[in-house]
Amino acid sequence: MQDLRDYLNDLPGPNLTMTDVAQRLRAFEEEPYASYPNDELKDGCLALFAKEKAEGTELPAIIGLLSEHIEHEEERLRLERTEQYKHMREQERLAAEQRLLSGADCKWTQLGRAPQWYCRTNGRTYRLTPTSDKRWDLHRVNAPTADEKGQHIGRYGGRGDATKVVAQIAYQAEPRF
Repeated sequence: MQDLRDYLNDLPGPNLTMTDVAQRLRAFEEEPYASYPNDELKDGCLALFAKEKAEGTELPAIIGLLSEHIEHEEERLRLERTEQYKHMREQERLAAEQRLLSGADCKWTQLGRAPQWYCRTNGRTYRLTPTSDKRWDLHRVNAPTADEKGQHIGRYGGRGDATKVVAQIAYQAEPRF
């Protein structure tokens, strides 16, 4: 902040105190269109500032360079977070598949990229298959395989409707014929 005050005092106008500079910086941070400082980028910015100051670069050029640096680093961090999110979602999908295949009760789960969704409630497996009219056919099946015909339960408008039906029939006695 001392460097900023020294630079501003070299410009025409009244000399500024450290309080003047500190309050103006605080006003910049509190304005709604400005983003808050990113602490992850602080060390890199300070190193870049020290390097450029040692080389004799003027403060406006350093500020421009820091703005570009922050823009590039925030884009890099955004891409990293996006990649981490995709990886986390894939891990969750694989864990859900493993729960289904291991015989544990689970919510609606897709196996791979197949169009069918499977659910296991009270040890019973159900399959939802999309139809051409954007509805879902619900079947009671013995195992999560697409080739098993299963017992047709009904056709529903969405997974939510099918979930309500499964919640009711999963605990009823099954016919044994």
